[in-house]
Order: sequence, then structure tokens, then C-alpha cells
Amino acid sequence: MDPLGARSQFVDIQNLPTWQQQLDEDGEETPLEQSDSLLSQQAFPSPFPFRPDINRKIILFCGDIALLNCTAILNTSNESLNDKNPVSDSVHQLAGPELRDELLKLKGCRTGEVKLTKGFNLAARFIVHTVGPKYKAKYRTAAESSLYSCYRNTMQLAVEQSMTSVGLCVVNTAKRGYPLEDATHMAFSKTHTRTNTHTQPFYQCVCVFLKRLYRKLLPLYFPRSEQEERACLPLIPADIGNSEGEPVVPERQIRIAEKPGTLEDDSEEESLESDLGQVGNHAFARMEGDVDKQRKQILQGQMSEAAIHKQHQRNYNRWLCRARAEDLSDIAALKALYQTGVDMCGRTVMILVGRNIPVTLIDIEKALLYFIHVMDHITVKEYVMVYFHTLTSEHNHLDSNFLKNLYDIVDTKFKNNLKAFYFVHPTFRSKVSTWFFTSFSVSGMKDKVRYLDNLQQLFTCIKPEQIDIPPFVLEYSIRGPLRPIKASKKKHVIGPLKFSFWTCKLLPDSNNTLVSHYLEEGVGLGFQLHTL
Repeated sequence: MDPLGARSQFVDIQNLPTWQQQLDEDGEETPLEQSDSLLSQQAFPSPFPFRPDINRKIILFCGDIALLNCTAILNTSNESLNDKNPVSDSVHQLAGPELRDELLKLKGCRTGEVKLTKGFNLAARFIVHTVGPKYKAKYRTAAESSLYSCYRNTMQLAVEQSMTSVGLCVVNTAKRGYPLEDATHMAFSKTHTRTNTHTQPFYQCVCVFLKRLYRKLLPLYFPRSEQEERACLPLIPADIGNSEGEPVVPERQIRIAEKPGTLEDDSEEESLESDLGQVGNHAFARMEGDVDKQRKQILQGQMSEAAIHKQHQRNYNRWLCRARAEDLSDIAALKALYQTGVDMCGRTVMILVGRNIPVTLIDIEKALLYFIHVMDHITVKEYVMVYFHTLTSEHNHLDSNFLKNLYDIVDTKFKNNLKAFYFVHPTFRSKVSTWFFTSFSVSGMKDKVRYLDNLQQLFTCIKPEQIDIPPFVLEYSIRGPLRPIKASKKKHVIGPLKFSFWTCKLLPDSNNTLVSHYLEEGVGLGFQLHTL
């Protein structure tokens, strides 16, 4: 117990600003700032519309969940309820040894279920314990269902116990390995569904999050204005689940009609043939044939277009699962592929920086996985790509076989929704290579490629404030390419090494800079800048 007159360490949620009142105190960029000029003709209604009454129930608290003074807090643990993670350790430390004794009586908890205990020495009256799933790429559907059950059971328990306020955290630990961003989307989606359907006005939900990612994703599900709603609409994931927020699995939507052979118009002219036709149109009746026969057709090249499309979709899903499971932080650090604003037509703009791709140093397969991981949710809607070929060298050029392999792997939505490919600062060689590649290796890409010699041409398609251009591209665009007017050659001998010294004068708009090239015979090439 705190000494008399001492300030309590616990945080009263009544003194915290609601999400509707809260501003970005640290000035970080929000989705609204990123998509400031989206066209007003975006598809409506939004699945998560602007609701001030709901926003007043949400509080974004960046701190320790165990310090909240509310009705209940959520604790993420393991099946034995003795997990060692930052959230659980803090809860146990402040609650006292009585909590550990109480958990021993519960005899564990299954994945997706919840158990309720007292708060003991905490300011919260109750503690809701839940167990998140262990994530594996090949069992992704099962992990999503289990994580959904964690939030559903937590919210249901809050309603049954008439809890006035609940402190939530993302049910995810490093040991469980569930992707943090996917788990956050699930948390926000289910929180919105429960607060939207719960009618009691005193019900309040406190979202306890510690990283900047959560602050950026929260406006997608709880927009604070109609402008923010429109700006966040293109950023909402395609797979948001059903009306209850539950993940939708197409394979589990198979239903068998009560009387599949009965016609809707109750016609008396029924026959066995019509009955069989009616059953054959059913999803359950359209089962795949003999697997061995299908494999034989594959070897003989006799597969139908539908079968080829299904096989391609399965192959892409395997690549996508691998991309979500692997650590691609080293590829992301290159900053060669990133999302920026929108073009004049309101389409998402993706940036590809050729100079930042060290082809000879990186794992090409991991680069392919990173491209699929980043682009998967972007390509569900129309988008454009801007490729900066500025100052690229031989070790930055991707092999045509790799590009062909990438084009064959990606989903159909990648190709159909790509509306333009802006090729900035192309060279004659790159134009020829691109023409051959788009003409003979891939189909449907040639008409989408547009060559731009300067940024002024790019700004006619994309506003300058909507695109994040690398600094070296801007500098190159201002100074222009190196064009020697006059060159002189001198030979130097330094010890056993021989050098050829070239001096080239540049155009007047290059700030009177001289570039001296030193060519060591049989060794290598270097350069040095001198300012007059």
C-alpha cells in the first residue's frame, strides 16, 4: 500500500484522454498525412466508419498494462499460465504471490480460451488470462482462428461480468512467433466489432500498446473524422473477416442444402437428370477428381485453364506464407521498395530504387519474398510503380531470368491492378533491355511502361508532395548527367604502378566540377572530385 500522501503508481483511466481527444503528441506521420489527397470517389461505405461515440470508448495508453486502474486487464500467457514475457512478468510482480497460487488452482488454460482471476494487489479488479497460438506458416488458418477466439472470449467474458472498462494488449509474444502486424490488425478489428455491438454506454475499452506501429494502425479501425476515414480506406486489409471480425475460410463455407434436388419454382416436372444437375452445381458436389489422373494430365500438358490457375494460386500462397514467416529485416533495411502517396487518379504509388539493390550481395530469393510480402495487400487495388534507374551500375541490374521468375510467381492481381510503370532516368541500354523483356518474356506489360527523362515529367502524373524521392535522385535531376566537353590524357608512374590521368570538363550547370579518372593499368578504375 502506498504511504499516506504519496502519489500512486497506478494510472486512473478516467484521467486519460480518449482516442477522439488524443492527438499525435510526438508528431509522427499518420495515414491521413500519407494519403492527404485521395480522391473523394473512394468506395463507400467503409467497413469501419467514423463513429465519435465509439471513439470515446477507446483509450490509447502507451505504458504498462498492469498499472491501469480499470475493471479488468488482459494478460497473455502460455498453457500452464506461467509464461515469462514482459506483460506477464509485470502483472505477477505487482499482483503479488497470491496470483501465482490462484493460477495453480486453475490447472492451465487451452489455446484460445480465457481464465479469470482476481486482481489482488493490482488496481484492476480482475485479470483475464488468455493463451495465444503458436504461429507456423503452414498452419496459419488455425493460428488466426485461435487468436480470434482469444479476443472473442475476452470480450464475451467482459460482457457477462458487466465490466465497465477493460485494458487490452496484443496477444502475442516473441516465443509464440505470431507476426506482430497481423496480430495487431486482429486485435483492432475484434475490438471495433465488440464496441460497436455493445450497447451499454458506460462500457470502455483501453488499448495498451507500446510501439509506433499500433498508433499508425488504430486510425484504420477507429477513424476520428470523415477525412481520416477516407484517407485510411485504401489502407484497410482485404481480409478483415466477416461482420463479427472472424477470419473467413472459403473451405469452411461449404453447405449442403436440405433438399438439393428440389427446384425453387416447385415445378412438378422433376426428373432424375434435373436432380443430379441441381446437386452438381453445389459447392460440396464440385469436388476434385482423381489426384493421380490430375498429375498425369500435368505431365502430358493437358490441364485446363481453371486447373492451371488453381495450381498457380496454391504456388503463390506457399510463397506468401514463407514471406510472412521469414525474417526479412535485412532486405527491408536497403529501402529499395516502399510505399508513398497516391497519383493524380488516387492510385497507390510504390517506389523502387535501383541503386539500393546490391544484386551481387543480397539473397535474391529473400528479395523475392520481401517483394511479395510488401506488395500483397497493395495489389488488391489499382496501383502504380515508379522505378528510379538513377546512377545504377552493373551490380544493381536484376537478371532477366529473375524478373521472369518473379512475374510467373506473383498473383494475377499484381498484373491486372498495375496501371502504370514509370521508368525514371532510363539509359539507352536499359530501354533496349526493357523493350526485349516486355515484348518477348512477359505479356501485357509493354503498354504500361512509360520512360521519363526528368522529374518534371513525373510530376505531371504524381504531385511532388505525394512522392518521397531519394535525395541523390533530386541532386542528379538538378545537376544533370556528366557530359564531358573536353578531355586530356596524362600518364603518371608511381613506383611499379602506371596510371592514365583523364580530366573532363562538365556542363556549366554542374557547378564547375572536374572529375579526374585514374585508370590503373590491369588493376581497376577510380575517380576523384575537385571543385574549382
